[in-house]
Amino acid sequence: MSENGSPFEFPCDIPVKVFGRNDEAFREAVMGVVKTFFPEFRKGDVVERLSKRDRYLSLTLTLSVETRAQIDALYSELTAHEAILMVL
Repeated sequence: MSENGSPFEFPCDIPVKVFGRNDEAFREAVMGVVKTFFPEFRKGDVVERLSKRDRYLSLTLTLSVETRAQIDALYSELTAHEAILMVL
């Protein structure tokens, strides 16, 4: 464990999984928030997985994170957005 209590040694790549309804508004919400903190992130770097009945969608983004504060701020913004149901 690093000095700041995080299990990660920064900088590092961290996978973030975001869940929401299977619609374009959800995708746009996630990408809008992510681009705020990671301007170089490309939509093509997202892995999508639909639920069994295609009503929900998970997006897995692997992000190159520089600091714990950066990932904490991203998590806060994602969890606050009304289109996003859960973030892991």
